[in-house]
Amino acid sequence: MNDASMILSCPHCAALNRVPRDRLEQAPRCGRCHQGLFTGAPFALTADTFDAHALRGELPLLVDFWAPWCGPCLSMAPAFAAAAKGLEPQLRLAKVDTEAEPVLAGRFGIRSIPTLVLFAGGREVARQSGAMGAEQIVRWTRAQLARA
Repeated sequence: MNDASMILSCPHCAALNRVPRDRLEQAPRCGRCHQGLFTGAPFALTADTFDAHALRGELPLLVDFWAPWCGPCLSMAPAFAAAAKGLEPQLRLAKVDTEAEPVLAGRFGIRSIPTLVLFAGGREVARQSGAMGAEQIVRWTRAQLARA
């Protein structure tokens, strides 16, 4: 692959798509399901779709590990959604429900929630536990990507 394009996983069907880097801002669509590759909102990840996004997709991925019974998780959800609007298409935001996906929570050693985990280049590059506001999420994510 050359520097002019990158591999993106579709948030709807997890298909891998080759997209020219200069078209990321132009609302690219999935070649399989024809839906938008960027939604401006976090999307749910499962054990079946996780690797396509975190390991095979070439766009950095910020994952919120959360649970539906967790008060801080629920209070941070609107801030995480707002951060998606500010960070796409430079990176993706996704959510993993640790109750529905305990294998993923165990795989990444999630001990407290909410926990944000940032993936870049197919590996974990940073993690932060505790609820944050939208501006904090954006600042933290950009600072971690600058270090990665």
